[in-house]
Amino acid sequence: MHLPAAIPSPSQSVWNLGPLPLRAYALAILAGIVAALWITQRRMAERGGPAERVVDIAFWAVPFGIVGGRVYHVVSSPQAYFGEGGDPWRALAIWEGGLGIWGAIALGAVGAWIGCRRHNVRFASFADVVAPGLLVAQAIGRLGNWFNQELFGGPTQLPWGLEIDAAHLPPGFDEGTLFHPTFLYEMVWCLAGAALLVWLDRRFRLGNGQVFWLYVLIYVTGRGWIEMVRIDPATIVAGLRLNVWTSLLVGALALVAFLLAARRHPGTQRAAQRAQCRAAAEWWFPTARAKGRWLRAKS
Repeated sequence: MHLPAAIPSPSQSVWNLGPLPLRAYALAILAGIVAALWITQRRMAERGGPAERVVDIAFWAVPFGIVGGRVYHVVSSPQAYFGEGGDPWRALAIWEGGLGIWGAIALGAVGAWIGCRRHNVRFASFADVVAPGLLVAQAIGRLGNWFNQELFGGPTQLPWGLEIDAAHLPPGFDEGTLFHPTFLYEMVWCLAGAALLVWLDRRFRLGNGQVFWLYVLIYVTGRGWIEMVRIDPATIVAGLRLNVWTSLLVGALALVAFLLAARRHPGTQRAAQRAQCRAAAEWWFPTARAKGRWLRAKS
């Protein structure tokens, strides 16, 4: 049954070009990565940093992030892979969907740190410029869940309810039931959060990791309530989904980290940014490279 007021789900999530399958989930992840790289390069250039180093660092951060995201997903949802009737080999099938954002951020940060060290870029400064792009990437990536008809919320009568095909309908629900489009909720939240981050950064001249920790706070706030709307199987701890507890814990740590960064570097960052711009100009002169730059300059 088609309801004109509802959001339809795509009827196809895979397109075959000969022997090559093109999966919407993978395309959404790739599009998110490209968008994040473009945004980060622009922000890096605005801050006087070496924009050409963004791709070099991403060469390390992206693979680490994908592996971390998959590991977290498998560990936090093991039944589909190691439970009764599960298939352990499917744990490697990233293209089918299933990347945990917490693992992606954690291991992706390790990869970014390695990339920053190898290319003499100050890690805290890079984290600040990449933060809005991460939210945009996460927003675009949620389109993959829409195409896969997965990770939606409970039933709703709202005019933006999501239609789900019979093949993807959870047990116990009749055909024609509409569900909360949590993919859309998270998209809107992340895009609004990215815009807020850019505004706050320009308004208050944040730095030294403050933008990144604000990104974490913004994301976990939205993820916490969106997670409680979802009805997909999840590990339950003390009556709450595991990702809700993770959001609370990560949010508390991010708040402490943000306050510490603000305390150590009070006021605006104008002086630091001017120093960074001068140091970035030295990038092109070999005799000045050992002096420390945007690039791993001590704050």
